[in-house]
Amino acid sequence: MQQDAIIISRAGGPEVLVPARCDIPQPAADEVVVKVAWAGVNRHDCGQRSRGPNEHESDIPGLEVSGTVHAVGPLARGLEVGMQVCALVNGGGYAEYVATHWQQVLPVPAGLTLQQAACLPEAAFTTWYNFFSLAALQVGESVLIHGATSGVGVFAVQLLSALGHPVYATSGSAEKCALALSLGARRAFNYKTEPFAQLLQEAGTPVDVILDMSGGRHMEQNLAALAYGGRILHLSSGAAPVSLSLRAVMQKEARVTGAMMRPLPAAKKALVAQALKKVVWPLVGSRIQTRVHQTYPLAQASQAHRDMEQGDHSGKLLLQVGAA
Repeated sequence: MQQDAIIISRAGGPEVLVPARCDIPQPAADEVVVKVAWAGVNRHDCGQRSRGPNEHESDIPGLEVSGTVHAVGPLARGLEVGMQVCALVNGGGYAEYVATHWQQVLPVPAGLTLQQAACLPEAAFTTWYNFFSLAALQVGESVLIHGATSGVGVFAVQLLSALGHPVYATSGSAEKCALALSLGARRAFNYKTEPFAQLLQEAGTPVDVILDMSGGRHMEQNLAALAYGGRILHLSSGAAPVSLSLRAVMQKEARVTGAMMRPLPAAKKALVAQALKKVVWPLVGSRIQTRVHQTYPLAQASQAHRDMEQGDHSGKLLLQVGAA
């Protein structure tokens, strides 16, 4: 049987996303197949589209979905056909059906719709892995989040505030800064007009961990704002070179690193999923709210990519694939 999907026809702009018909996937022994209701749109999808098809990635973009379990492999545990779920997937999300490892599939949190649940997987996995696995964030440590009103940023500000961490934020407009404050940030800076590192230094509030989704444009200010022994985490699908002062890194014993969820080994993703179910999912719907900026029919994936790259959104961009 076949399904409707959006594929990356060649390297290029949003126009290279085109409708296609392809086979419905069958689950491997350790997989489930999800019938997709909603698919999240992420900057990584835009980066993959710009690079074009290759033998290592599905030509169907999409890294997170919500929907219902359609088929279950024999090694999958705790999942049954018909269950409402959201899932982190290794590509293939812009389609009616997608297969993924069963340990990357999570139940829809109580009280949430499938649309709301589609906002969670990429942001939740990314936030938890970067802050608590990679940076080993400790009790009471402070954080600075660039792009605080992106899909990841909205989730991270709320989660880390709920867990008691002082959160500072940057965004590109007064309206977005106001949103960051409403989500729980203690201070929010307009990076276009305010020297955030200087203002943090003047306030005596250096930060322990910085999450930067800007592709490295804030490196000098990040190092200036960082506390001794601090960590800078980068999230970017681009390949631009990053320049930094080695002396500044050494003076603060700073660690500069980054991560991508897609190539992360399945065993590490499984550990993140376990932590999310135990610690984070009980907070969703109360201390953590989802924020949908705009939805599009699957056939308008190219417009969703244009809007993603424009960068004016606050919250999540979603594709409606099946019945909500």
